[in-house]
Amino acid sequence: MNIAVLGSGGWGTALALLLLKNGHQVTLWSYLKTESDTLKEKGENPVLPGVPLPDELELTADLDCAKGREMVVLATPSFAVRSTASKVAPILDEGTVIVSVSKGIEESSSLTLTQVIAQATQDRFPIAALSGPSHAEEVARQIPTSVVVAAKDRAVAEKVQDVFMNPVFRVYTTDDVVGVELGAALKNIIALCAGICDGLGFGDNTKAALMTRGLSEMARLGEAMGGRRETFSGLAGVGDLMVTCTSEHSRNRRCGVLIGQGHLPQQAVREVGMVVEGYYAAAAAKALADKVGIDMPISQAVWRVLYRGKDPARAAMELMTREKKPENEGVWA
Repeated sequence: MNIAVLGSGGWGTALALLLLKNGHQVTLWSYLKTESDTLKEKGENPVLPGVPLPDELELTADLDCAKGREMVVLATPSFAVRSTASKVAPILDEGTVIVSVSKGIEESSSLTLTQVIAQATQDRFPIAALSGPSHAEEVARQIPTSVVVAAKDRAVAEKVQDVFMNPVFRVYTTDDVVGVELGAALKNIIALCAGICDGLGFGDNTKAALMTRGLSEMARLGEAMGGRRETFSGLAGVGDLMVTCTSEHSRNRRCGVLIGQGHLPQQAVREVGMVVEGYYAAAAAKALADKVGIDMPISQAVWRVLYRGKDPARAAMELMTREKKPENEGVWA
């Protein structure tokens, strides 16, 4: 299959290498020519040191590379998804499958990224979302990984499954697109919080509580938006949450550590040096929760830290001293 991967960050590069290994003809597109030139000159992506780029991988900064492709993988940062989808839509052939692998919520509209793509392309193409616990650093080195692909059309989900799956990259399918996408976006917020806890010197007990209650928040909002609770118990929910909250590869966690250590949020984002999706997702999630009337105390607390200058230690104490309540709704009802 002829495939274009749009976005040459670590994730886009890792998936391009995976697809190439699966026997497909792959072109990796960079937004800037200088980025594409760097990949050509160095023979590797600077964010994936030690992972060579084979000669068979075509590198370009020309968006026309998407013309005539049977599948396009959209791997840009979340804030660039709409503009990239809008620009590429007139180029694509009818029937081209668009696979969204970015993780986030569009801040200005509170839409998930497949909804953004559908709008930007006038709903002309089949769209799928691929997500799960999948650090680019490990996928690029062929470390066993499992993910899930979501699409409204079962045939589309299974087509993407067939294209991506190999002995070290296992792909499951689901029709819960909303649940998968919200899980992918919201776990970045909780991972940022986990990093703050580490930066403040809290322990394993704290992080376990944060992840558990954070998952509860994610599922509540997901259900309110039409997703299914069981999706949040799967790879796109608890799976992605676990790896992003605990891994040294997680840029969201690293950003949170810096904030917990006293850096201002914007300073921490700059110091990480790559896109910290949780920073942007926190604002979008707050707007979405306010819109549908869902209580998300952890997400709201980190929003106040990120955007209103709240002291992280004080925010943590306020969460711990909230009014007492049962763990689950409906107890003793």
